[in-house]
Amino acid sequence: MRVRVECYAGQKADERPRRFTLSGRTFEVEEVLDQWYGPDDIYFRVRADDGHVYILRHSQDVQEDSWTLECFRRAQRAS
Repeated sequence: MRVRVECYAGQKADERPRRFTLSGRTFEVEEVLDQWYGPDDIYFRVRADDGHVYILRHSQDVQEDSWTLECFRRAQRAS
């Protein structure tokens, strides 16, 4: 699923996601939990301001520079 992502740009462009929009709703990234690299992609596991965890993929393919939602995990509720 495609998402629109706004990034922090430090030493390089699109260094890490700051917020993303999914189905018309904008989520603030509270924490980047993990980051890893594929051949043409960078993956970010983030916790958003709704408490849920999302895995975002940034495809850096020459033909298409895009972001997609790869995975979603609902936050565990304390009992």
